[in-house]
Amino acid sequence: MGITPEIEALPLHKLDLDAPRIIFNRIHAVMYSCGILALLYHHIVRLWNAPTIPSFFVFLTMLVADVVLAFQWALTQSFRWRPVRRQEFPENLPRVIGEESEFPKLDVFVCTADPYKEPPIGVVNTALSVMAFDYPSEKISVYVSDDGGSELTLFAFLEAAKFARHWLPFCKENKIVDRCPEVYFGSNAVCSSPELREMYEVMKARIERVMELGRVEEVCEAEEGMFKLWRVQGFTRQDHPPVIQPLLQSEKDSDVGGGKIPNLIYLSREKSRTHHHHFKAGALNALLRVSGRMSDAPFILTLDCDMYSNDPGTALRALCYLVDDDQEMQRVAYVQFPQLFRGLNKQAIYGCEYKRLFQINPTGMDGFQGTSYVGTGCFFRRRAFYGSPSLPSGNNGNGYSTSVTNIRSSDDQDVQHLASCSYEDDTSWGHQVGFRYGSLVEDYFTGYRLKCEGWRSIFCNPERPAFLGDVPINLADALSQNERWDVGLLEVTLSKYNPLVFGVKNMSLPMGMCYGHYAFSPFYALPVIIYGLLPQISLLARIPPLFPKASSPCFYLYAYLFVGAYGQDLLDFLCERGTLQRWWSDQRMWMIRGTSSYLFAFIQFSFKLIGVSGIGFNLTTKIIDEDERKRYDQGVFEFGAASPYFISMGTFALVNIISFTLGLVQGLLLKSIGEVLAQLLISGFVVVNCWPIYEAMILRTDKGRMPSRTTILSAMIASVLCCAAAA
Repeated sequence: MGITPEIEALPLHKLDLDAPRIIFNRIHAVMYSCGILALLYHHIVRLWNAPTIPSFFVFLTMLVADVVLAFQWALTQSFRWRPVRRQEFPENLPRVIGEESEFPKLDVFVCTADPYKEPPIGVVNTALSVMAFDYPSEKISVYVSDDGGSELTLFAFLEAAKFARHWLPFCKENKIVDRCPEVYFGSNAVCSSPELREMYEVMKARIERVMELGRVEEVCEAEEGMFKLWRVQGFTRQDHPPVIQPLLQSEKDSDVGGGKIPNLIYLSREKSRTHHHHFKAGALNALLRVSGRMSDAPFILTLDCDMYSNDPGTALRALCYLVDDDQEMQRVAYVQFPQLFRGLNKQAIYGCEYKRLFQINPTGMDGFQGTSYVGTGCFFRRRAFYGSPSLPSGNNGNGYSTSVTNIRSSDDQDVQHLASCSYEDDTSWGHQVGFRYGSLVEDYFTGYRLKCEGWRSIFCNPERPAFLGDVPINLADALSQNERWDVGLLEVTLSKYNPLVFGVKNMSLPMGMCYGHYAFSPFYALPVIIYGLLPQISLLARIPPLFPKASSPCFYLYAYLFVGAYGQDLLDFLCERGTLQRWWSDQRMWMIRGTSSYLFAFIQFSFKLIGVSGIGFNLTTKIIDEDERKRYDQGVFEFGAASPYFISMGTFALVNIISFTLGLVQGLLLKSIGEVLAQLLISGFVVVNCWPIYEAMILRTDKGRMPSRTTILSAMIASVLCCAAAA
């Protein structure tokens, strides 16, 4: 099509500096830095004048806590130094691409690993939602990576392929916005096609029936051959050959109206007990190789199995950056959309919104070299996985392939070999090529390594969420997920790739600080535990107060530093359309993680270093218990299952309420409240944050209450600590 000068002048995207926040953040940074320096000076003077050796070590411990907090605060300033906002104009894409037939191909990777923790019907909904993108259907190839090697998942996608022939044209002809079938049919909107709703319910029932049986029985003769490998003796989840099965092929298949339809390919890489499989990163690399041979799209979307598309125009927004021929834009390795979630209760009680990680910090990183990769909702330039941007590009580097996707046969032995265990032996895969190995947080590590090679990224945060996913609705799952992340971060921190050394050298100081903030976040365990136990125990031990009297000027220094840090955090939260209730939950969970997942991550990592135990990839379950869901919706914490996390946080909570009560009584009787006011305020603040724990221990009778054995054990440990302090 002809491109007029007017269209040629229209931009694909624009960037604006968030000037008001930049000015405020920089002024606050200068003032707060002065406060930190004054506090450190106060600590040094106090150490110098310590009256006894025990008090010297107590003061030294408090100094360690404040140094860690100051260090982390300094790293966060990189996020606040230059936040930016972006806007895309997908309606202007014709000036670059032209007709739809010239659009670049797009490969979509949808990853799942366990049909019992990640129900196949949910994975099907995710895949169908991206197959229905407002994008030329024949240019889309959806690859479903089933790392569990389950015939149940393959069966679910056989059913999905049949339903897709009806669902995709329905969405496009009727301009449906919610293209995830479960969301569309579950909404209050009246479906204009009752027959399609019934078809979906039949598909869903068939998939759930197979899940109940635990095996596939009823398939037609043409489909029976797809399941022959599962009938072979010795085929297990941990030991099986590669399975690559095209289910829809654009060149051969069509929708019910005769229109083009995306490619849909099921893949389960080879598994062997004699090989290490690198968890999700290994599965993604197998997808990268196989898709490169079968469809070879220049751009790739990675999606978790529960992150469905909430906006059919998302791919066009990503293209606004990826097809821009500006030299700086050609260095963009990926366009990251924020992880956002449905089903959060009003308070987001487990802090699983992760607003700072997924929305606040990325705007700051985007002002430098770009945001981190968060594992899902990310459009990659395929070439970024094969070398630095300075290397010569192939046909899908600076240019992009536009030919119609031609899926190669899955019987091609070369394609099969690409998904084998041995393919990566003695190669650069996972080290200099592909998604990177070396950390459980393969997403963080991959994005970080790409930045070190000279690539940059874009944070795209449109008004309507691009993707929506599910969150853990019980506390143990939420903390387990955090512990895995924290172990992965420690693997990076304590390696040659430390962001404050390797990162600063290969990126820049601000980017090294951004990645360093995440890498060192498990170290928050130190100040949380110190501030959560030492002032409280000192109250019980009647040792000299750890903080200045209320009448001392230094008391106001502590007050300023506390209010300044929490106040700015709240302001950042509210500026990103957060609420006060959710901010409170977020900071409360930071404290809870300090005594549980951060602490246990250090323990797990230490065990790994000495070879005592391995660390596995633990999935959070996507299966929802109705009683748990009801309690979650009511804002009630779920403690029903016994967990070591609950013992540590229960002990922490009980020590604080005991010390606060006895310290207050002692202060009133001796008229010494002013001397211990700071310690009482700290204990009181912790007690308020720990209210859900006290409630679960004492007041609740439902199934989600704290297990009695956990309560008793926590009480025993807390009693020993308090008695030892008071003795």
